[in-house]
Amino acid sequence: MIRLSKSVVGKAEAEAVAHIIEDIGYLGMGATVGEFEHELENFVGGGRRCVCVNSGTAALHLAVQAVTRPGDEVLVPSFTFVASYQAIKAAGCRPVSCDIDPETLTLDLKDAERRITSKTTAMMPVYYASNCCMAEEYQAFARKHGLRLVEDAAHAFGCTCKGKKIGSFGDVVCFSFDGIKNITTGEGGAIFTADEETIQKVSDARLLGVEKDSEKRYAGLRSWQFDVTEQGYRYHMSNIFAAIGKVQLARFEKEFAPKRRAIALRYTELLKNNPNVKLTPIDYAKEVVPHIFALQILNGKRQELEQRLKENDIQYGIQYAPNHHLTYFKEEVSLPVTDEVYSRIISLPMHPELTEENIERICQLINTL
Repeated sequence: MIRLSKSVVGKAEAEAVAHIIEDIGYLGMGATVGEFEHELENFVGGGRRCVCVNSGTAALHLAVQAVTRPGDEVLVPSFTFVASYQAIKAAGCRPVSCDIDPETLTLDLKDAERRITSKTTAMMPVYYASNCCMAEEYQAFARKHGLRLVEDAAHAFGCTCKGKKIGSFGDVVCFSFDGIKNITTGEGGAIFTADEETIQKVSDARLLGVEKDSEKRYAGLRSWQFDVTEQGYRYHMSNIFAAIGKVQLARFEKEFAPKRRAIALRYTELLKNNPNVKLTPIDYAKEVVPHIFALQILNGKRQELEQRLKENDIQYGIQYAPNHHLTYFKEEVSLPVTDEVYSRIISLPMHPELTEENIERICQLINTL
């Protein structure tokens, strides 16, 4: 089987976990989490603070909760994983479904602007397929309309926009480190911001709202006398997760990023002249480290391709079901680009252990449709 995605971990990650278990002896949130956060801050740059949590969804939830009030509206593309919507809803806000741009497959600002009301206080652009070319435009839009900006960068760890790493600029940026992302901690996520009030809010909220508990945890201590003034959750990252993350971060630049870029460039080269394929123009050579490789299959041929891939034991993805069609978030809203793209989108295998033979086999099946 050719896997759609997979965790790429090995002996170094296992040894790091063994060190936490055998030598440190404390598996919860402690000094190793603090070390990982500092390493992430140095990697991303821009003088931003980082708070690590136990999932990308938790990162989005805490970020939205920190910059909104219950009842607020948050602009978000319907073409995203349901985690984006659940995070907004969990913060007591209403996700406002927006359409996507047909070329970038990310939030369409013209459509979003039409949906602003007196209750709109924030927006959540999603860097689908790691495409973060609109990052500066989203910031300008948020400033123009007085909105807080929570960037769903779950796909975009290690990516840059005009030479600046995602997370090093902007308002609040959230990453995911689950098992198949650009780096993994097993499960996990992170929030980056320069806003000290927001960083304190998310830092406290991840530890059940216990005020300034993080600093004590880093030192191997606990808060026995404390206050809680806001809703909190058990969202903190563990030392075990952070130990895996530290190894993964060390492997990223030399191993994971070049391999992912090479795979995407090879797919692009082999498929670019296929009249049944529409590729998203993404700069894989310099700016983007792809988490997934998504393309649109034209002329009604996606179902035929799905069958071919199944017959050849090749996994694929249909990412993602538009949220405005899901029962919990269902609404009557016209999002024509989203619906058209969803009818044609398919994701091909993308992970660092793919071989040239795998890529050529997949593209041969597509090019003979």
